[in-house]
Amino acid sequence: MKSNRRSFLRMSAFSLPFTNIQQLFAKTPAVNKPIVISTWDSGQIANGGAWPVLEKGGRALDAVEQAAIAMENEVNCCVGLGGNPDRDGHVTLDACLMDDKFNCGSVAFVERVKHPITLARKLMENTPHVFLAGEGAQQFAVASGIKLESGELSPDAAKAYQEWLKKAEYKPVINIEHQQSKPKGHGPFAPSHFDDGSVNHDTMGTLALDASGNLSGMCTTSGMGFKMRGRVGDSPIIGSGLYVDNEVGAATGSGQGEEVIRICGTHTIVELMRNGASPMEACKKAIERIIKINPEKAKTFQVGFIAINKQGEIGAYSIQKGFNYTVTEKGGKGKVINSKSHFS
Repeated sequence: MKSNRRSFLRMSAFSLPFTNIQQLFAKTPAVNKPIVISTWDSGQIANGGAWPVLEKGGRALDAVEQAAIAMENEVNCCVGLGGNPDRDGHVTLDACLMDDKFNCGSVAFVERVKHPITLARKLMENTPHVFLAGEGAQQFAVASGIKLESGELSPDAAKAYQEWLKKAEYKPVINIEHQQSKPKGHGPFAPSHFDDGSVNHDTMGTLALDASGNLSGMCTTSGMGFKMRGRVGDSPIIGSGLYVDNEVGAATGSGQGEEVIRICGTHTIVELMRNGASPMEACKKAIERIIKINPEKAKTFQVGFIAINKQGEIGAYSIQKGFNYTVTEKGGKGKVINSKSHFS
């Protein structure tokens, strides 16, 4: 499937009617296990990968890995090798996952690896390390028997990149930064929005609670389109793009990663839940903490969080309207929910 950034956000072909958000957040007994939730309505694809594992009584960790693989197999703007490249024309991927025993694995700035989530899991299970990046991560992939892909851009990404180059007037040559006349130099940076109006930062994050009552989560992305070479956002950072504490709950999100890193967003949400906040309340408080740093700047970017607690209650909150997520539980029918937001 090919899609541009806007269709990634909407994915109408996969979306079912939105659920009444008040119904979701009502103080009701814990939902039936298992349950899986993913960012965006394109989470229908991710949840579709996870659900067969969960409905058979499988581990949440296996489920979230399959959720990531399902999205990494898609040709879209924001996840996997079909995503938009960095400003030098290379697709670089970030991914992480975390299980119910605080085991975690992360990879960043990875090229030519189709499934960075699987590479992150191999790192978690076969080495004493948590995080690998760049060339070292690629070397580990080869040593682990993972085939390297060509690195060629998808047709959609190649077209988008050529259009961006025309407008940005960026020339990917050695030491181009030294030739910049702008005060800050090093430009041009990744645009905050694309021509279709969609924001330039989207991630697939998935959280699962399995039939045994254990939690796991994952996050996978190709990062901001036309980003500075080597830029890494919050997605592969444990405690920022993803955090799981099996005694309390789990959280992940999507949006401008730099802002999430500033407050260790997902760890903050889990700690708020530990102290009694519901998943929605915890997401809301984390969003408010980001906005408080610079309220005017916050009007120009998007961050959205989703969370689940040990009882199976779920919640979400975002800075701007337009963030949604997908929930799949008993029966395997995915439901798309519009998140509440600070700016309506």
